[in-house]
Amino acid sequence: MEFRPRPACETETMHQQLIRDGLLVVLANHYERDSMAFITLSPQFVDSALAREVVAQLRNDGYIEERVRGTVRLTARGHMAFKKDPH
Repeated sequence: MEFRPRPACETETMHQQLIRDGLLVVLANHYERDSMAFITLSPQFVDSALAREVVAQLRNDGYIEERVRGTVRLTARGHMAFKKDPH
């Protein structure tokens, strides 16, 4: 059997899913402690194009609120969706 690398779009989608899942876990933990508190994402996270795309998708879906770039919190809608499917 010959090894074939995954297409770039498939690998990118997997990375986006990992970023999304990790971010939602962190935000859900913070939400449960204080649902009104925003968290500041690391500069490395904010500098990642994939991470910014994930944040934009979550924001557009109404799952997170972004005060300024890199400062986010989970919305009640996002928390309910996370609780239904915590990955």
